[in-house]
Amino acid sequence: MERDFSYTLLSHTADLGMIVKGDSCEGLFRNAGMALTDIMILSKGPMPGVKKEISIKGNDLPDLMVKWLSEILYLFEGEHLITTEIVVNQLSRSSISSTLITGDFDSRYHEVLREIKAVTYHQVDVREDSGIWTARIIFDL
Repeated sequence: MERDFSYTLLSHTADLGMIVKGDSCEGLFRNAGMALTDIMILSKGPMPGVKKEISIKGNDLPDLMVKWLSEILYLFEGEHLITTEIVVNQLSRSSISSTLITGDFDSRYHEVLREIKAVTYHQVDVREDSGIWTARIIFDL
C-alpha cells in the first residue's frame, strides 16, 4: 500500500491521539481515514479492491470527522474490511460522500497492530490555518 500521507501520534492516557494534516479539507479527511487504517493494520500483501460508497452527515467538521472515522473503524471491526484507498467525492461542513476501496482482512497477509474501540469526541478539532488543514483525533483503545 503506497503511503502518501503523514500523521503524528500523540501520547494520551489509556487512549491514542493523532494529528493529521492535509493541503485541503478533502485531503485532510482522506489522510485521516488512511492514517486510521495505518495505525490499526500492517499489510504484508496485495488485496483485491472492492468499492464501498460512504456518505455521512454531521453537525460541523469535528462531528463529521468523528463520524467519518467511526464508519471506517466499523468497516474493519464489523465487516472485516480494510480501507486501502479513499476518494472524497463531495465534502461540505456537514456532509461527506466518498468512495472507499476495501479488501478483506486475512490473517495470512495482515497483522492487527492496535485494537481501537472507538473514535472519541474528546479534544477533537478540525481547522485550517494558512492553507493547511489539521485535525486532532483521540481514539479509545
